[in-house]
Amino acid sequence: MEPQDALNKFRIHLKELGSLAVAYSGGADSAFLLKVAHDVLHGQVIAFTARSAIHPEREFWEAEKFARISGIRHIVIQSNELEMDEFTDNPPNRCYLCKYALFSQIKEEAGKYGIQNIAEGSNIDDLGDFRPGFQAIQELGIISPLKDAGLGKDEIRELSKQMGLPTWNKPALACLASRFPYSVKITREKLAMVDRTEDYLLSLGFRQVRVRHHGELARIEVAEGELEKFFNLELMERIYQKFREIGFTYTALDLKGYRTGSMNEVLDQEKN
Repeated sequence: MEPQDALNKFRIHLKELGSLAVAYSGGADSAFLLKVAHDVLHGQVIAFTARSAIHPEREFWEAEKFARISGIRHIVIQSNELEMDEFTDNPPNRCYLCKYALFSQIKEEAGKYGIQNIAEGSNIDDLGDFRPGFQAIQELGIISPLKDAGLGKDEIRELSKQMGLPTWNKPALACLASRFPYSVKITREKLAMVDRTEDYLLSLGFRQVRVRHHGELARIEVAEGELEKFFNLELMERIYQKFREIGFTYTALDLKGYRTGSMNEVLDQEKN
């Protein structure tokens, strides 16, 4: 299906909903979903954004700015994942626990405004990875309009670019909890370490970064096209010293580079 045809189908589907609450992270997918829904449904759309230690503050403020400039009603939810022992213990179904708690909270808040339809921003390209959060979405009756319309990441970015959305080329997002090996306790202090080190790499001009927390060791992932930037002794020393200042004894570059769900690779090995 051509992108414009999928977009037209998408708009018709959204129009039929009448009103919509959008779980809005500020990423390319949820921003596109929110903007198109607002264009179609106008004041019958509310954006809900979770604010907590597992989400970088920079992403929250970018999400807030986009909603404000677009004239979209935006409600911020203070989520409490770190108060859930079953979450901070970091089991393989951590994402399920988080999504179930968050979307339950959004459903409750949206109901106060008479909105029954809750949407999230998954697209058809999100179906391949290990994503236990999808189970929570299905159990709670959350809809995925982008996926239902057959839209993938490339189409969403192209359509976002045509619409002039600043998020059209925004790097992929993931909560900071995804930076830890399963069964390693997640704490506010460790999350802050990851957030600060990723902020530092972004300040150096890297675009797609992940800092995986392995105790004393920080494992850096950057996009394949940015790996060559590390072949600079002065830059490596600056990064090493900054990471040491933040709390990491050792700093390593992952030679395979950035990829989604790299912490799930251990699960694949266990299956084999």
